[in-house]
Amino acid sequence: MAGRIQDRVAVVTGGCSGIGLATVRRFVAEGAKVVIGDLSDERGAEIVAELNGEAGGDVATYVHVDVTDKTQVDALFQTAKDAYGSVDIAFNNAGISPPEDDSILDTDLEAWRRVQEVNLTSVYLCCKAALPHMLEQGRGSIINTASFVAVMGAATSQISYSASKGGVLSMTRELGVQFARQGVRVNALCPGPVNTPLLQELFAKDPERAARRLVHIPMGRFGEPEEMASAVLFLASDDSSFMTANTFLVDGGITGAYVTPL
Repeated sequence: MAGRIQDRVAVVTGGCSGIGLATVRRFVAEGAKVVIGDLSDERGAEIVAELNGEAGGDVATYVHVDVTDKTQVDALFQTAKDAYGSVDIAFNNAGISPPEDDSILDTDLEAWRRVQEVNLTSVYLCCKAALPHMLEQGRGSIINTASFVAVMGAATSQISYSASKGGVLSMTRELGVQFARQGVRVNALCPGPVNTPLLQELFAKDPERAARRLVHIPMGRFGEPEEMASAVLFLASDDSSFMTANTFLVDGGITGAYVTPL
């Protein structure tokens, strides 16, 4: 039985861990060829060997990429075209949330700029690289990872992170509208707190800060990467064919809650 994205070609940035890795695995399981962009070369090679071994063929490729470097980002998407013949899906997911990004009173300009470069400028570069391929084909789905903090204030301040994700969401809406009649859909995945290495690192360094996140989630737990991957698959597939410029919240009810019962 064919998968929901059978024979399509996807590019996933930040594909070696967390939501990105869960999505890579799900995409391959649903019949896609995937090009993984990341900085974790050893892990990337392991993932590709595992996926190709399980499939008995060439279903995954790893490319070392700094998502803030235009030349490297362009090469990432060209690799997908050269290796597999098209660029049908772009999951622009790479991002950071460093501890030095805190209150505006404490976050210095260097930390602000670094987060903006990785979280926002990288999405601009990835969309800019993916769109020509998709417009030439007359089809494509771009999914940009924003966040629930793009639509509401965060309980734990991360001024540059929140601003960057707001920028991702706004850019996604504009691109979704601009290219809707040319066959390219652009949507934003807005996760709530997810049980990824990024969140686990926060727990290890500041358990009190991390715990403050949990109390605001009506479902009483963090999301799992596999749950986000299911949402990305929906946005990538024809199941969402009438959706573009959309804010797709997968947040355990955070943005719908006024008071969360304990």
